[in-house]
Amino acid sequence: MVRLVFIWLALLGLAACAGGTFNLPAVSTDTDGQRSAGKFIWHDLITEDPDGSRAFYSSLFGWEFRSLNLLGASYWVIELDGVPLGGMVARDAEKPGNPSQWVSVISVDDPDAAVATARAAGGTVLREPVSLGERGTIAVLGDGQKGLFATLTTPHGDPRDRDTLPKEGRFFWHELWTPDVAAAGSFYQQLTGLELRSKDLVTRDGGTTTAQILYDGERARAAIRSLPDPAMPTMWMPYLRLGSEARLAELLEAVPQAGGKVLIPALERPLGGYVAVIAGPSGAPVALQTWTDDQPLPREQKL
Repeated sequence: MVRLVFIWLALLGLAACAGGTFNLPAVSTDTDGQRSAGKFIWHDLITEDPDGSRAFYSSLFGWEFRSLNLLGASYWVIELDGVPLGGMVARDAEKPGNPSQWVSVISVDDPDAAVATARAAGGTVLREPVSLGERGTIAVLGDGQKGLFATLTTPHGDPRDRDTLPKEGRFFWHELWTPDVAAAGSFYQQLTGLELRSKDLVTRDGGTTTAQILYDGERARAAIRSLPDPAMPTMWMPYLRLGSEARLAELLEAVPQAGGKVLIPALERPLGGYVAVIAGPSGAPVALQTWTDDQPLPREQKL
């Protein structure tokens, strides 16, 4: 069984009971009407400390949180300069087994087909597809190594792919950290239909490891790599873009003062930039990746 069942599923349960009246706003109004299977199009923060999390991310990145009235559920849309980038759901801190985390959401064309494919490939379905109105039809799944994620079928199309780098403080990249890279690669290739390519990466101790990269044409969507620490659970790690090493150092110094923790200090990546992993007040990890304005778009994966 997937190790995580939390208040987010209860929120989706409210949707199922709402007779089609439960409605979340679309992930984006900037769309050409097309969907891109395998693209990460949304992120929800599940947190036991919404007030602390709001203060933490606002102080570090300038995020704004817009509260929605959803049949008693506590949900906020996260925006940067007025453009949505994710959501936040408050969970019950008194309930055991519900750790705070970021849930990454993957685009699929057909929610029922995606669920059937996930089951056949050895995954687990935590929530069958349910409509969230303008947001689309969502399902909550786990892969064969218990990595949690969601799928979303948008009614009006996904956010456009841009040929410019995302603004600092927006989501930039995604990696699955897993104990079985080959099995996970097969699972997500079947689920998304993307091409899988292997790439040798340098590890923290100077060795090498083989990662799998999911490609949509020549556009890299995500990487699948071994767990940095075997004791860690399988997880999808979202990355936020920063513009410079100096900015990364500034933020890492500010994290403890803002109520968070630095889980992995800044490390240089051989093929570009620096990366660190932080957690907000409720412990949900997120990576920070430097990528300067003069570096190329990571179509060919260079992270």
